[in-house]
Amino acid sequence: MNDRQLLRYSRHILLDELGIEGQQAFLDAHALIIGAGGLGSPAALYLAAAGVGHITLVDDDTVDLTNLQRQILHAEASVGQSKAASGKQGLERINSDVQVTALQARAEGDLLEQLVATADVVLDCCDNFSTRHAVNRACVRFNKALVSGAAVRFDGQISVFDLRRDEHGSGDAPCYHCLFPEGEDVEALDCATMGVFAPLTGIIGAMQAAEALKCLANLPGTLSGRLLLLDARSMAWQSVLLARDPGCAVCGDA
Repeated sequence: MNDRQLLRYSRHILLDELGIEGQQAFLDAHALIIGAGGLGSPAALYLAAAGVGHITLVDDDTVDLTNLQRQILHAEASVGQSKAASGKQGLERINSDVQVTALQARAEGDLLEQLVATADVVLDCCDNFSTRHAVNRACVRFNKALVSGAAVRFDGQISVFDLRRDEHGSGDAPCYHCLFPEGEDVEALDCATMGVFAPLTGIIGAMQAAEALKCLANLPGTLSGRLLLLDARSMAWQSVLLARDPGCAVCGDA
């Protein structure tokens, strides 16, 4: 770290749990963010501000006027632009030291596997189950920590699926498929038809950034094995313990 970086990140360095070593881990890290919308916006902004050295934004959509109510990474001048490209511009304004890779593409197939294989942490900020399950499979295959968030109407949720914990002897970390098995009749809700309370995406997205940074610095106490549910109407949180499914088709014993 140079003198400018020592000053810029001094408030992190002052934290005993992080120090110079933790901040250097952020600077050396590569975070993959799937989705540059309501959740991806605050998550990406906080990761960039925190000094994560390389951020890859993947989104195949363009900025629409209806997005601006909550997708704080984009501005009115961004309407019609690729969300990934608009997001890159926004992050570079926050921190010119961060390398931002913008991909206007759907996260699937070989591309997704290549991206996950090279990332240190993956943030699922998308809005559809097929992509969520594809991202989960890739994270399990390449043993990557996955920070998953969702927000619709006034309801938010967040968890961490980190099978790396197995290396330290826990052996019981679940994956996303353990919680939401693919192919089951799960109702797909989206903001376009159901609406979403704007600050809710900020709350969940910022928490995704916090969990991702904790994973990068190997801090204890992540949400691995726990699902947090937020009702933003009453600001009431529920915490649900998650267990690995030994019969899971993705991470199970078979």
